[in-house]
Order: sequence, then C-alpha cells, then structure tokens
Amino acid sequence: MRLVKALLCQLLALAVVLALRLWAPAPITPWPAVILQALLAGLFSRWIGQPLWWLPMHLLFMPAVLLSQTFHLPAGWYLLGLLGLVLVFWGTVKGDVPLFLSSNAVSEALIAIVRREQARSFADIGAGLGTIVAPLATACPDVRILALERAPLPWLFSACRCRRHPNVRAKLASFWDLDLGQFDVVFAFLSPLVMARVGAKIRREMRGGSLFVSSSFPIPEGNPESVLDLADSRKTKLYCYRIAP
Repeated sequence: MRLVKALLCQLLALAVVLALRLWAPAPITPWPAVILQALLAGLFSRWIGQPLWWLPMHLLFMPAVLLSQTFHLPAGWYLLGLLGLVLVFWGTVKGDVPLFLSSNAVSEALIAIVRREQARSFADIGAGLGTIVAPLATACPDVRILALERAPLPWLFSACRCRRHPNVRAKLASFWDLDLGQFDVVFAFLSPLVMARVGAKIRREMRGGSLFVSSSFPIPEGNPESVLDLADSRKTKLYCYRIAP
C-alpha cells in the first residue's frame, strides 16, 4: 500500500507538470520541469501522510532518472540497481520498517545496559549491518546474542561481520515470527509506524523483569522506566521499558 501511495504521488506530480507544459505561454525546459515534479511529489507525499523518510526519495527520484540519461548506461545496470535497493531495503518494500543505522553512542549505551542487567541473552530485532551486536559481542562474550534482520544484504553483511563471535547468531527472518520470551534484553530501532504493535508483542511475550529498549521511537501510551539522552549527532533517545511481572 505504501508503494502504491508513493507511485500515486509521483504520477499526480507528473500530471500537474504535463498540464503546465501544455498550457504554459512559454516552453518549460526539462530540468525545471523535473525539479518542479520532484517538489510536487514531495508535497503530495506529506499531504497524504507518508512517513518523513519518503520525502528524500520523492525529491531525488525524477532528477536521478534525468541525470542517468546523460550517461547512456545499458538497461541492465538499472535492473541491477533496482535489485540492489530491494535487497537492502526489503523491509520498506514489504511495507514494514526501513533500514536505520545506530551510532557508536547507542552501542556503548547498550553495552552498559546489558552489564547492568547482568543479562545472559540479548536480541536485536532489526540488526541492520550489525552495528550493535558486533561491539556487544566483543564487550560481553558470555552473552547469548541474536541478530535478527529481514533484508538480505544487511543480514549477509551482519553475518559476515559477526562470524568470529561464537556468541552471536545472525538470522534472516522477521521479528514478528520470533518469541521474545527467551531474552533478558531486547533492542529495537524500528519505525514509529510499528511501535504500537511492538508494544503489544513485548507485553504479550517478554518475561516479567526483562527489559525492552527502543531507540528514538517510544511505544505509544507506554510508560518507560527511564529515557537515556545520548550525545550523538542525532541526539538519540533510548526508551527503556521494564516488563511487569
């Protein structure tokens, strides 16, 4: 559905630009037309309430198409590029969660949390490129770690990155199919669109006394035990939820 909405934004913007070219008193050259189309697509995207991360995609799509025409690349390169994007942003294509990368400050904070909790098991339910699990595996070699990732290329990168850590298992799967009750600490850097469902899942499955940590996006109507403000470039907040008995 989100891809349909994105396509609709692009088509509406294209229709407006084509109408202007037909009725304008003077011809509109390609680059101004493409820039106008991109701006309109971004405007339509915000108007229909698409997530903010769709905005740069709308703004860059048609300018990138026009720019690519100047290089006269074989058609196969475009197909290869599309396949690469699908493999990296598989969660977005499936209408779920885009790829977000955590900072070193988040990794360091989670190491401190795991040590404080004396956790024996940890799950990153959107491991991406392994930016959290690899440093955690080095700092806490006795902790059993699951790195769960849905997109094929990030999962492969994370699996290769963690191959020397025997305490890490990198799994290509959706976290919706995972029982979270087996972990002492669960970490997520997902999307505000899914946090209500995630909140219901952790309350249903996680053991009493265990800890759920969400980067940047709180659980709607949730009551975090603490909120950590990190000094990274994004001013990341870690929302820590203690599961009730």
